[in-house]
Amino acid sequence: MSFKIIFMGTPDFAVPSLKALSESKHEIICVYTQPPKKKQRGQKINKSPIHLTAEKFNIDVRTPKYLSTREEHDFF
Repeated sequence: MSFKIIFMGTPDFAVPSLKALSESKHEIICVYTQPPKKKQRGQKINKSPIHLTAEKFNIDVRTPKYLSTREEHDFF
């Protein structure tokens, strides 16, 4: 039996879980993570580790500012 999964996470420690799920028989529908933020010198916009990993595995990434908005619930 395979499941359809929506993954939510941002930090480095969530990357191994996302990798394991993406290599399994389960389907990851999309990934929710925090929006890219300006960091370091020059205020370059940096994506979260989960965002980069999801792009590597060609998984749809959503970066809402708030999860409680109606637009995000219309996805289902």
